Amino acid sequence: MKGLKRVDTVIKLKTPNKKAAEPCSPVEALQLYRRMHRKSARLDSFAVLSALKACSHLRDNLPLTRHLHAHLLKLGFATHLYVATCLLSVYSPTIFRDARLLFDEMPTRSAVTWNIMITGYSKQGDVSAARLMFDTMPHRVSSSWSAMIAAYIDNSLWHHGISLFRLMMTGSRSLRPDQLTLGPILAGCGRLSSVGLALGKSMHAFAVKNKWELNVELGSCLVDMYAKCGVLENARLVFDTMKQRNVVAWTALIHGAAQHGQGREALRVFEKMREAGVKPNDVTFTGVLAACVQAGLVEEGRGYFATIGRPRIQHYGCMVDLYGKAGLVREAYRVIETMPYEANAVVWGSFLSACKLHKQLDMVDEAIDEVKRVMSPDNDGGLYSLISQLYLLCGRASEAQAIRDLNVRKIRASTFITTGN
Repeated sequence: MKGLKRVDTVIKLKTPNKKAAEPCSPVEALQLYRRMHRKSARLDSFAVLSALKACSHLRDNLPLTRHLHAHLLKLGFATHLYVATCLLSVYSPTIFRDARLLFDEMPTRSAVTWNIMITGYSKQGDVSAARLMFDTMPHRVSSSWSAMIAAYIDNSLWHHGISLFRLMMTGSRSLRPDQLTLGPILAGCGRLSSVGLALGKSMHAFAVKNKWELNVELGSCLVDMYAKCGVLENARLVFDTMKQRNVVAWTALIHGAAQHGQGREALRVFEKMREAGVKPNDVTFTGVLAACVQAGLVEEGRGYFATIGRPRIQHYGCMVDLYGKAGLVREAYRVIETMPYEANAVVWGSFLSACKLHKQLDMVDEAIDEVKRVMSPDNDGGLYSLISQLYLLCGRASEAQAIRDLNVRKIRASTFITTGN
């Protein structure tokens, strides 16, 4: 066919490069794929893979993914390992049930195939199923261990993730960690105080010993780990050593200072970040407002809040906390009244804590009614205890006792359900 020779090569997604800032064009790639099909051009695995990759870049891509799936079945690519694996990676984030069906039908699977399923189950919050996949796969490579470790860390099972990492390092087929493994491990270390710090330092030493480049990804992970562990000197040392710094590294430093009693230092870092031309994100502003709360800087907090384009509920929550701790309880209440979100239990909890701290009880009844309405059945009891204490401060002992009794019944019911399973 004249004009169609090697036409499949143009299916590749357009990606930005130094010479031309051309955006990724998944729609154009898929249009070329359709033109090839209509002109009866030979569609090989490369063209199919490129079309699937283009599809993965589109929102609401499920109908188109199903259409491509049907087409590649007609073309005879159903058993092609790379095509099936690519299709699996497209299904997994959108409709995991179909991904599982496809996985079960695959005659051959690679380590990548298994890793996609481990990550998929992790995103579903089903870590047990992810671990079963990990234990079942016939051959585990370093990336498989990384995927399972990340599954634990992403689901806040820090100890499990670090235990698996130690097994990876000391098992009969011990594997050397790579930077893909190190990222989630350092994230877990940041959650385990002194135990995590010791392991995090050893991982840092491992990276130095192996002469790994302190790139943006590794540097940001190390800064975040040291900052969460409260070793701000080390966090700053790594940060100063980095040749390039992204918003993650700056934000980690800001949060670390704010969380460990150095509110003014956190704000100083934020101003440096602005001077460097790095655009803050929502997480950055949460750290900045938390620093204002920690240092009691009401006016500064107002100013920073005003610069946020579209404040999230966590930003409003910080303002409630800031006003409340400063004794400006009515201003805290006005924030709750005017915010475009429904206040959750965390926001109301901050407000009630301020009422208790400053003995301002005139708005307690209305706030308690709202808290009861939004309070989750899984609440840990902290809000029940707070409400009970407020009732006692108001001289309403019978209502305080009723709340305590309700909390006891909730705990007993929860225990019964847990053991019943």
